This record gives sequence, C-alpha cells and structure tokens, in this order.
Amino acid sequence: MTKAILTCALNGVLTDPTQHPVPVTPEQCASSAREAMDAGAAIIHIHFRQQEAGKGHLPSWDPVVAKEIVDAIRAACPGILINTTTGVVGPDYSGALECVRALKPEIAACNAGSLNYLKLRSNGDWAWPPMIFENTPAKIQDHLDVMAEAGTIPEFECFDTGIVRSVGMYVKNGMTSRAQYNLVMGVASGMPVSPELLEFLMPYILDGSAWQATLIGRENIWPTHQKAADLGGMLRTGVEDTFYLPDGSKTRSNGELIEALAACARNAGRDIANPDEARQLLGIG
Repeated sequence: MTKAILTCALNGVLTDPTQHPVPVTPEQCASSAREAMDAGAAIIHIHFRQQEAGKGHLPSWDPVVAKEIVDAIRAACPGILINTTTGVVGPDYSGALECVRALKPEIAACNAGSLNYLKLRSNGDWAWPPMIFENTPAKIQDHLDVMAEAGTIPEFECFDTGIVRSVGMYVKNGMTSRAQYNLVMGVASGMPVSPELLEFLMPYILDGSAWQATLIGRENIWPTHQKAADLGGMLRTGVEDTFYLPDGSKTRSNGELIEALAACARNAGRDIANPDEARQLLGIG
C-alpha cells in the first residue's frame, strides 16, 4: 500500500488501568480513540473490559457492554473503523461470537492457530502455569462463519511462521475467501520481534493481501515498525502492545504512540490513510 493504514490497539486485557494509561469505560475509550484518530489512526482495535470497580483489568464478553463502548467510540470518531478482539482461552467462546453478531464491526481478529502460551520469570519459574491457546480449525471456522454473517473482515492473528502458512490453506480450502494478516511478534513463546524475520515472512503472505505486524515489547520494537512501514504494510501500535516510545520514555497515551507510528510511515515516504481511504484500500463498503 502506498498510503499507510494505522491501527490503534486501544487497551488489550489484564493490564491494570490504575497503573497504566489503559482506557476501560466507554468515555475513556472514546476519548483515547479520538486522540489516536487525531494522530493518524484509521482503525481502532478494541478489547472489552468489565466495568465494575476493581475489575477493569478483566475481559468482558457482554454484548451490551461491548456496544456501549463501540457506540461511544463511533460517536467521538465519525467514520473510524472498528476492529474487535475475539481471543478467548478455553472451550467457551460463545461470548466473542455474540459480540461480533451484535456489533458487526468492519474487522475482527481471528486467531489463526494454536500456541503453547508460555512466559518465564527472571529466575526461570513460569510466570503463569503453562497453557495452550487453542485455536483449532473447527473453532476458526465458527468465527469465520459468524464474521461472514456480520459482514466483518477476519484479520488472521498469526503467532508463529506455521500459522502464517496455515492462512493460505484456509483460503485454498474454502474456509474463507480472503486473507488479512496480523503478524504477532513478541509473545515469549511465539515469533520474536525482528525486522529480518518480518522480511522473511513476506513471500508467505498471499498476493494482494493486507498485512500488519503487532509488535510487543519496549523501545526495541521500533526498528521493526520501521521495517513494516518500509515493506508497505499496515501499521499498528497502542498500549495493548507497548508502553514505550522510540526514545525509551514511557508513553502517556495512545495518541503519542500513534504519532510515533505515523513518523515511521513518513520516514518510508508514505502518507497516512484517513478512515475513508482505509475503507477503500481494504475493500470495505
């Protein structure tokens, strides 16, 4: 893409909103999304969190809560594209599907393969009990079916190289008619953040498909953001993915992160796509 489509990963899940600049309430999400939009974001990727006091770090799959948050963002950000999470650990993912049905977002994340979800503490102990983030083809098909009903583009979240290759199989098998990739780098047991690896993956992206890279980490992620800009990808950042700006300072907001991301695009000689241009580039009516 000549123009760069910027996505703001607005909040994620589990990070403590009392310690980090993570929006939770509809009003907070709308304000943060507007700041990101003013900085150049055309897409807002959103996780929904419980609204009760003391529970703002926990996910919510209540469609009523989700709709209140998305309606507030749309009111504050006319024309913005919404990209919702569907990431559920465990066998019951009905809430995620219900949220897609209720919201009919332009885009929704579709986790494209399973991963041993691991992380170590500095002393070698597990940061949490080893677990599998299970995304079987049957689960993926359930998500794709609901997204097709809702008129939502699936954005395939790929945590490892084999998952990237699997997306091509889903298209060839007829599970979906199109591929849009999110190359997730920085999960401890998944792909590392690496400009060299990002370039290596390019031949495995289906021709004509949009792609972006989610980069999780500190200031070390920014050279790979620049590589994504140089390679023509969509670009994504936000406090879901990092709290750190290129100079190593801690961000005060999503807007500051999007400003830094826009600078990567301009360094690559690319203009920033507004929401209407993003819709056209992604084939969204």
